Amino acid sequence: MSTTPTVLLVHGAFADAAGWSGVIAELQRDGIPVIAPPNPLRGLASDAAYVASVAAQIDGPVVLVGHSYGGALITVAGVTENVVGLVYVAAYVLEEGESLGELQGRFPLSPLVSNLKQWTYPVPGGEPAAEVTIAEDAFPSVFAADVPAEVTKVLAAAQRPLAAAAFEETAAAAAWRTKPSWALIAGADNAINPEVERFGAKRADATVVEIEGASHAVAVSRPKEVADLIRTAVRATS
Repeated sequence: MSTTPTVLLVHGAFADAAGWSGVIAELQRDGIPVIAPPNPLRGLASDAAYVASVAAQIDGPVVLVGHSYGGALITVAGVTENVVGLVYVAAYVLEEGESLGELQGRFPLSPLVSNLKQWTYPVPGGEPAAEVTIAEDAFPSVFAADVPAEVTKVLAAAQRPLAAAAFEETAAAAAWRTKPSWALIAGADNAINPEVERFGAKRADATVVEIEGASHAVAVSRPKEVADLIRTAVRATS
């Protein structure tokens, strides 16, 4: 059994695990075990169950790291026995019984909300369900304003949609009540109002780092600073 926790990186909506590439490289240079599985993006309960199942199959302690919607997932999945810490990166930090829509609704809406494009996907034995992406022309300013334009064009084309129902599902647990947490606030986030991030982090009594001028895609634009916070969590829980 390793005493150094394995870092499990959970990406959010409109992205995939490749967004963690710079962070992964930083952690691997330090010999920190790390895994970044795909997030199904089909619903809060089912996605959190998937993350929990991955964590439970890792030998030894696990630090869960969630970006954006991934923060809601680690909040629920973090009750898994071998999870020893939670790191929120420009993320939603939900309370038990709270939904993304409820938390967002307490604060002025970000530009993301008016720039979502709706699609449908088939559901076996039922009516098609709705999913959303960010309109490609708005993607750079909303998601990744501090990332080079040629990179944001690729990110916009490759974004993965989130099931619209995920905004209304409520969190079945709040692991930050029993596990230590850390939070990175992206000061210039146009996808999640930074006030939402600050509120959730304060409520969870998280150790907070704020990066002024950072966009929602802070893991892409500032991988070293994101990795630094994760290293802090790993050291504290080793």
